[in-house]
Amino acid sequence: MMDKKQHTILVTGGAGFLGSHLCERLLASGHVVICLDNFFTGSRENVLPFLNHPCFKMIEHDVCHPTAIQADQIYNLACPASPIHYQHDPVKTIKTNVHGAIHMLELALKNGARILQASTSEVYGDPHVHPQKEDYWGNVNPIGIRSCYDEGKRCAETLFFDFHRQFRVPIKVARIFNTYGPRMHPNDGRVVSNFIVQALKNSPITIYGNGMQTRSFCYFDDLIEGLICLMNSRLELTGPVNLGNPVEFTILELAELVLQLTGSRSQLNFHPLPGDDPKQRKPDISLASKELKWKPKTELKAGLMATIEFFDKLLI
Repeated sequence: MMDKKQHTILVTGGAGFLGSHLCERLLASGHVVICLDNFFTGSRENVLPFLNHPCFKMIEHDVCHPTAIQADQIYNLACPASPIHYQHDPVKTIKTNVHGAIHMLELALKNGARILQASTSEVYGDPHVHPQKEDYWGNVNPIGIRSCYDEGKRCAETLFFDFHRQFRVPIKVARIFNTYGPRMHPNDGRVVSNFIVQALKNSPITIYGNGMQTRSFCYFDDLIEGLICLMNSRLELTGPVNLGNPVEFTILELAELVLQLTGSRSQLNFHPLPGDDPKQRKPDISLASKELKWKPKTELKAGLMATIEFFDKLLI
């Protein structure tokens, strides 16, 4: 679902894994795209193919500081999304979530722009409700090692809804579940990239806990479609809206599938479960299905094969 009218669209975190794919899709749909990134986890290589595009502009900037950019729509994706990166500088992570949200909301207010927040399934914490539905408030440790990200994203959601209630800013809030695909950082510590890189190197596959914890894996292409559908949905649909794949896998099942698809000789290596690591994660996407007519189309095996091909070339 795409708006036929040409818009000027700002994508913060636009040089990241998801941000660069979003920029690419928006450019292909005829929009003017402004990519804003400080390259902490984003990569110049991700946006290199677009730099000569007449409708693409790259701005190096940190959302922790205000900016004056004119745009009709804003996708706020700026924030490290993997534990290794967001725990590297937890105070900076909170600033990116909170200050970044404030500055982008103020920019949306000034421009009369519609703004979408890329929130996360981490707002549900280690859930007592399964699958997770948008009306569940979550079970989050406010002082744990993951709190900089989890609580930062929860605070950003609060800011979005307060700006909407107080200033009538048109907002959209997407809660993104585990997403994977080409352009993931090989050292981001996320389970899909970890397993694939380790398997391709025939290194031990690192499994935390007993591997029976579950995740639901959404291919990037499906997720990007969901974000665009939500941005262009009816004004009254503010969200939050879960976007993810409702098909649930154990971490052990994922490891075995990666080994099978890569033909790797890697052995499984079990480690203690990190603090506050959720035991179950599965989205209820009935709201997205009803309101956006959206659901993921890519099966895990097909998505993994494309991702393995990307990492294979990258490692060579």
